[in-house]
Amino acid sequence: MTGAYATLNNVLEQKSLKWIFCGGKGGVGKTTTSCSLAIQLARVRESVLLISTDPAHNLSDAFGQKFSKDATLVNGFTNLSAMEIDPTSSIQEMVEQSDSNGMMGSMMQDLAFAIPGVDEAMSFAEIMKHVKSMTYSVIIFDTAPTGHTLRFLSFPTVLEKALGKLSVLGERFGGMIGQMSSMMGGDASSQEDMFAKLESMREVITEVNGQFKDPEKTTFVCICISEFLSLYETERLIQELTSYEIDTHNIVVNQLVWPAKDSNCTHCSVRQKMQQKYLAEANELYADFFHIIKLPLLTEEVRGPEKLREFSKMLVEEYVPYKDEK
Repeated sequence: MTGAYATLNNVLEQKSLKWIFCGGKGGVGKTTTSCSLAIQLARVRESVLLISTDPAHNLSDAFGQKFSKDATLVNGFTNLSAMEIDPTSSIQEMVEQSDSNGMMGSMMQDLAFAIPGVDEAMSFAEIMKHVKSMTYSVIIFDTAPTGHTLRFLSFPTVLEKALGKLSVLGERFGGMIGQMSSMMGGDASSQEDMFAKLESMREVITEVNGQFKDPEKTTFVCICISEFLSLYETERLIQELTSYEIDTHNIVVNQLVWPAKDSNCTHCSVRQKMQQKYLAEANELYADFFHIIKLPLLTEEVRGPEKLREFSKMLVEEYVPYKDEK
């Protein structure tokens, strides 16, 4: 599929894409890559939203601009916005907003926390409801390291099951809970409002889950470096994505060392030899099915809009370390 060189132009050309995830092991350049991809998408799409779901929140550092949970235009762009959110926050706030008398909220919280992972999943649902109400033509997620990302992507399935169980409980015991609430001086309608909200949330998650599994709408860009642990993590990530039925067909390999031809740096040549060994293994494993994009280790940090713009060009143009030898 890829030949000697590959780019992420296939992502830019797929105009049907709505959700793009960028992820991999910590420290492999996820944020730089996702910011760069967002910049390139802003060239060809009407509006782009870049969301960080990594608690470390590196978008602000990358662009040199403070972002929050509200979408904010990136300096120097008219159609690229960014926001930083924490998908692992508690559902306490949502419960409190849903029930003013407190008793129903406590009961629902107890029910929710009885289902493993549902607190994070319901926070995810609130995020997706918020994001779905926006009108961006494409949304990019700069995700947390692999383990958190896989949990994040499993949330729609977890939540569908959890909300299904809560709905059944509501149908079976709703009347009784309402009577108890009235006897204790509460508002029985608050219980109905809570279950209505949960059912509405389930509808959103069911729709999002379907879109995540549609390769026309969603893809995952795996990001790694050419080292054993990173490639091992990438293999695990690809297997998990396949089990979740989430499309993935691009791997970005960052921080590749290409010493100058007349370099006498022993460290550089040793590191290059090691990287080329793992790069060959990656090609053997994935080249028939994936675009493998190779990016160089630079001598300076990629920070700020202008440096990110420059770096982003390497995602869509063939990077050739020795152009005179091409």
